Amino acid sequence: MHASNFDLPTYLQRIGYTGHVCADTATLGALMRQQLFTVPFENLDVQAGKVVSLVPEEIADKILRQGRGGYCYEVNGLFAMALQALGISYQFVAARPMFYPARRPRTHMALVAEVEGRRWLCDLGFGSYGIRAPMDLELLDVHIAQDCDTFQLTRDERGEYLLKALVDGEWANQYGFDLSPQEWIDFVPANYLNSTHPEAIFVQKLVVVQHHRTGRSILLGDMLKTMSDGMTEKKQLDPGEIGAVLLNQFRLTPLQTS
Repeated sequence: MHASNFDLPTYLQRIGYTGHVCADTATLGALMRQQLFTVPFENLDVQAGKVVSLVPEEIADKILRQGRGGYCYEVNGLFAMALQALGISYQFVAARPMFYPARRPRTHMALVAEVEGRRWLCDLGFGSYGIRAPMDLELLDVHIAQDCDTFQLTRDERGEYLLKALVDGEWANQYGFDLSPQEWIDFVPANYLNSTHPEAIFVQKLVVVQHHRTGRSILLGDMLKTMSDGMTEKKQLDPGEIGAVLLNQFRLTPLQTS
């Protein structure tokens, strides 16, 4: 994933990372977590009536220079730029979200990075119950604690990987994927669907998620949910409060509707 306006020092400054970087497992995990905790998952462009751009240079400019976030293609695309700059091998994977009542197409995009002889699922753009650190594809049916969350990877009867999260004491399917190669252009139709289809959650509601080390803050429509150290607080916002919450809690400025 290449963008002519991406450079590693600017990326590291944007995510506030000051540690050593090289093509190793420790750097992979450190950068994923640091980006997750500083770059929000957000759909402000969609809510403003825009189709999200998949032009790499526009993604880099939006997140690195405008201080914005993005949804899965954007935040994972930016992470792919960093991996390429570091010389870490990776591939895109198309994932099928599985928490909906009806079967959905493979509209989610994640990454599988290969470093030091192992393959790791990396994902910075799945919203509420997205993983918080790389997951080793060889560790199947193992409960993996990540901060206050617990995940596991399994394989189904067809050999596809299935990511599960422990939600309210029960295992909940998040998404399934396989390792068939995907090119960046393969996600253009899914991006258009997520940006425009009336049944897409991103079209229906404002969705903003900011992960932090003890949990996450989620703005879904006019409901603000704060999860920290296993405790959850909810607050229904008045329309006039949303702009201030975006700015003060998520460091985002509301966009004008087109």
